[in-house]
Amino acid sequence: MSTRLVVMWGSKEKRLLGAGLFILIWLMIGPGLEAGSNLRAEIDSIVQEVAQKYSLEPSLIHSIIKIESNYDPWAISPKGAMGLMQLMPATAAQYGVKNIFDPRENIEGGVRYLKDLVRLYQGQTDLVLAAYNAGQEAVKRFGGIPPYPETIKYIEKIKASYDKPVIKTRTKIYKFVDKKGRVVFTNDRQYYLKNRRDN
Repeated sequence: MSTRLVVMWGSKEKRLLGAGLFILIWLMIGPGLEAGSNLRAEIDSIVQEVAQKYSLEPSLIHSIIKIESNYDPWAISPKGAMGLMQLMPATAAQYGVKNIFDPRENIEGGVRYLKDLVRLYQGQTDLVLAAYNAGQEAVKRFGGIPPYPETIKYIEKIKASYDKPVIKTRTKIYKFVDKKGRVVFTNDRQYYLKNRRDN
């Protein structure tokens, strides 16, 4: 014997609530549906820019986004992680992310967090990824990769497309002649763009 659940939308209030929910959902995902394949190009552009800004490889960021959210900016995990890089609300707040579903803010917050993990674990890929997935406290508690099946699988999946034992950070050095004719070396792209002589 099977049981069937039937929902009746009989009252005016329920119909209004249903219409309101539909409109809210459409407002949230509608623009993304119209963009279609442009969203992937926009995400790639953001990844390239943020990777350069924080001296990380775009391939690593793409690998994390692929496994974390499969490029879905609206993804929400059962544990409450959200957006492309699956940030927990506390982590998002810590890194200044105001709209966790905005691709640029989510990627920037996730990459800033990732960069801190790279520094903390001296670039050791497995530990960085374990901390990104299970948290720094779990890595500390177990003195390395936590024995969680989810975390072990996560590391394997990322390393299928980013198989480097150490995450190297690349610091690009900009050389320019400033407005006073001095040769300047800097790793700050914004400073370079603002102060080079041809501006």
